Amino acid sequence: MTEQTEIVNPLEKSLNLKISVEKVNAEVKKRLKKIAQTAKMPGFRPGKVPINMIVKSHGAQVNSDVISEELNQVFSQSTQQANYRVAGQPKIKNANSKAKDSLEFVATFEVYPEITVGDLSQVEVEKHVSEVTLQEIDQTIEILRKQRVFFQDIDRESQEGDQVVIDFTGKIDGIAFKGGSAQDFSFVVGKGQMLPEFDQASRGLKAGESKTFDLVFPENYHGQDVAGKTAQFEITLKKVQAPKLPELNEQFFAEMGIKEGGIEKLREDVASNLKREVDNRLKAKTKESIMNVLLKTTQFDVPKALIESEVTDLVQRAREDLRERGLQNVEEMKLPEDLFQEQAERRVRLGLIVSNLVKANELQVQMNQLTTFIQEEAKSYENPAEVVKWYMSDRSRLQQIEAIVLEDNVVNWVLSKAKVVNKQVSFDELMGKNNTAN
Repeated sequence: MTEQTEIVNPLEKSLNLKISVEKVNAEVKKRLKKIAQTAKMPGFRPGKVPINMIVKSHGAQVNSDVISEELNQVFSQSTQQANYRVAGQPKIKNANSKAKDSLEFVATFEVYPEITVGDLSQVEVEKHVSEVTLQEIDQTIEILRKQRVFFQDIDRESQEGDQVVIDFTGKIDGIAFKGGSAQDFSFVVGKGQMLPEFDQASRGLKAGESKTFDLVFPENYHGQDVAGKTAQFEITLKKVQAPKLPELNEQFFAEMGIKEGGIEKLREDVASNLKREVDNRLKAKTKESIMNVLLKTTQFDVPKALIESEVTDLVQRAREDLRERGLQNVEEMKLPEDLFQEQAERRVRLGLIVSNLVKANELQVQMNQLTTFIQEEAKSYENPAEVVKWYMSDRSRLQQIEAIVLEDNVVNWVLSKAKVVNKQVSFDELMGKNNTAN
């Protein structure tokens, strides 16, 4: 039996729940008898333990289990009758009633909000556009060459970009320290592989020349034994090797997986891959602008329970990320939940809006959409058929793709309803600094 009480706020509901003491006692008695049939205790044969001992050892737990199950059943029936869509878990407290024939509780919970998306026909949304020209294709080919740079011995002073081979010895207060010496050690000058003083000291030397210099280790240096201390280093340069880019020849084309067609086939492959990458990034930018529009045009209260659940997930993901980066004892680290609050609310809001649009406009993902998406993704791999098989053989992988396609369906639906404004994006801006030839 239930009785609805005063509504605290638009999303928070409260119900009085009653369960029969007689029904609870009957179920408890039934379960204890069943336990007694197989129970084992010292001094008794299996199934011969006195019922009063079974009650003493199992009664409290069985009674708690029965009450919990009865409450869940009554709560579920009551919310269904009231057409409540419960968000998160209810908080159930004992009502401290003096009634003898029933146990009374108060359940407080939140429900999902009613969502109405604003009039999109009067809203402008940005659709990001860009193009891949011959300049971008050749620029990318240069990046591919730089990624395969090799070094050749050269008779001159070392400079930025050169690879140097050195012997070095480091001392603190005149005493050599662990890890402070090496022979035939190589690194590229100016690439940040060494501490600044070490890098600078390696410039301007020719093979056979030496230099002595001081180096102050940073306070947060990974080697705790030397952190914050000043060391004296002596380096002897043994080789200077200048960087050389590979020629655009048959060997280079073969490394790119091109058996015939030369430079034209390379440009064709690069153009295809670039277009695919550009299209994906443009879609991501357009999706972001559309999601921002949906957030602005759709106002509603968000269940706190859903935000709290999302915060918990984000914190756990952050811990997993830190663990993958090699940090120790991440479970003991304090990650303030406030840092994730804004992101969590945004994700919950968007999830509710997208779910509403999908349901209201029949935007569910079709199997042919999944197949097409996976096939397009597989084109960038050496063996597309194996990639398709890999996705199709695992339901969790398919669900990840389904989530992406579902959002694409929503994006396309919004584009069909709103005022679309094309926004030109430069190739460099779209791809970022790491994708430009440096």
